[in-house]
Amino acid sequence: MALIFHKMVSIKDALNLVRESLGHIGPFGTEEVGLLEAFGRVLAEDVYAKIDSPPFDRSTVDGYAVDAKDVYGANESEPVCLTVSGKAEVGSVPTAEAGGGRCVETATGAPLARGANAVVMVEYTKRVNDKLYVYKSVAPGENVSQTGSDITAGDIVIRKGRVISPSDIAVLAALGYKSVKVYRKPKIAVLSTGNELVEPGQPLPQGKVYDVNGYAITAMLKEMGTEVDFLGIVPDDYQTIKQSIERALQQYDVVVTSGSTSAGFGDAIYKAFAEHGAVIIHGLKLRPGKPTVMAVSRGKLLVGLPGFPLSAMMVFMNVVRPLISKMCGIEDSERYTLVKARMAYRMDAGKGVKELIPVQLVETEEGLVAYPIVLGSGSTSAIAIADGFVEIPEEKQYIEEYEVVDVKLLSPSFRPSPLNIIGSHCPGIEVLLQTSGLTMSKVINVGSLGGWRALKKGEADICGTHLLDEETGKYNVHMPKKMDLEGIVEIYRGYARKVGLLVKKNNPKNIRSVADLTKKDVVFVNRLKGSGARALIDKLLREVGITKPEDTIKGYTYEAKTHTAVASAIAQGRADVGVAIEYVADIYGLDFIPLGEEIFDFAVRKDRLKKATVQRFLETLSSEAFRSNILSLRGYAPLPETGQKVYG
Repeated sequence: MALIFHKMVSIKDALNLVRESLGHIGPFGTEEVGLLEAFGRVLAEDVYAKIDSPPFDRSTVDGYAVDAKDVYGANESEPVCLTVSGKAEVGSVPTAEAGGGRCVETATGAPLARGANAVVMVEYTKRVNDKLYVYKSVAPGENVSQTGSDITAGDIVIRKGRVISPSDIAVLAALGYKSVKVYRKPKIAVLSTGNELVEPGQPLPQGKVYDVNGYAITAMLKEMGTEVDFLGIVPDDYQTIKQSIERALQQYDVVVTSGSTSAGFGDAIYKAFAEHGAVIIHGLKLRPGKPTVMAVSRGKLLVGLPGFPLSAMMVFMNVVRPLISKMCGIEDSERYTLVKARMAYRMDAGKGVKELIPVQLVETEEGLVAYPIVLGSGSTSAIAIADGFVEIPEEKQYIEEYEVVDVKLLSPSFRPSPLNIIGSHCPGIEVLLQTSGLTMSKVINVGSLGGWRALKKGEADICGTHLLDEETGKYNVHMPKKMDLEGIVEIYRGYARKVGLLVKKNNPKNIRSVADLTKKDVVFVNRLKGSGARALIDKLLREVGITKPEDTIKGYTYEAKTHTAVASAIAQGRADVGVAIEYVADIYGLDFIPLGEEIFDFAVRKDRLKKATVQRFLETLSSEAFRSNILSLRGYAPLPETGQKVYG
């Protein structure tokens, strides 16, 4: 019998339940470490200044220490003459005195001589033997760093709970601290569970996936400053999982697993956790992240994260990280930097559970716009390309287009991209960005039509597009009129990509043209409506008399988002044929039957043409370097007019 989820709880309730079950969440003790080992550790006590910094009045320039009243009125035409009574050097106490017509030669950083209250820069003096002519007056305190002006003895200089930075270590050294008291690092074990998992670097059999969570979660815990060990992959076997957790509990403060947490048959984490302690959470009101299990055993925390990478990382950031941070001694761990943004388009969200939506941010004249990353909970790239995420409350049903939302930034150092390219996915764009050096640009793949919409709304600087006008047979130049963007955009010629039918090696189904897609033993994989490839497919089908492909072609309604998704479906046997670019056929080891070439162009808003990044992009597009580099992609080729304006 399959295990059902117990009562699901919110993130807030989950955190409270863990705190109540553990009694207290905090550090596991303290230890003393030397300054060279203190970087990145969490300070366990307030640090007070034992001395002033600087500990004495010292000169900030090379010059002569004086009593300021002795040089009042000194200028280029009427210099003041003083007697040099001695010299003050760095690291020694001066014996000579200033004042009463006397001065002391003083090096930068040297203590100020008795009787002096200012220093005249050497540039404004002339020395003749023991006589000094001063050509500029100084005020009391000028060019002097006074005792305690940086730090005063007795002040708190660093508060406990702070993650020690290199600048903190500099302050500690300046105050004479050789060591500091820090919180002990929590010891954490990470395990991945699942029969489908393969260690990265090994061959990947069909039906298997590389383990992502073990490495990602371990890295995230290392970033937090914990002492973490990845214990490897454990198969979906209850006894093996149970024994692995038992061994981990003997050595570690926290055990984090991923996979085997849902309510399906064979998922063993819940049962294993229950065997070792009290399960306090089985199911979160969270999407992605519902199948999360948490338990307490002998005062130690057990966390079972979902198996899908995006789900696992979202739960980690919103539930696990706040708890582990408190164990590290960090009190403000639940805070994120928030920015306001408008959602790029309407989407269903919430509906009974809190939903976390990764987003990419685009800067416009009206502020930031958030583009949702809709890649599913199995995505490994969503977090890598996301700028932050939006929390949608469970009582919401949908988010309106341009509704203002709070975006929790994944990094407080977020900066808007210098160039926003929104449109169809194409490896050629990466070649262009590498050639131009614009690798910090933001590329958002929403399809050609989505890119044109982004141009219209002012969210894109550049749109990558390959939309065919079936009436004229031309690419892209019909779109400004269709989108009511005449006079607003220009189109620059890109390059050609060979498009054709992808089939398995040696073409076992003997497919020669689109007419063969109607064979009863052939399964087709289509492209999304609105894509350039879909427009080409439907045009070619009509040309051979196939007017109702949904009735005559198996798989016509099976739509793949990308060229590589088409190739993957064929390579894995889920389909026999699809239409894609030659480049991906080469990657997946498939045969390629040419159908023709399509043109991939770049549409640019006219009001962005003055941006330096847009200018560099277009200059690179027309360069010989790019014409040469694009040939590195099989099936790609520059055109005679590559880089030239073809519309506007």
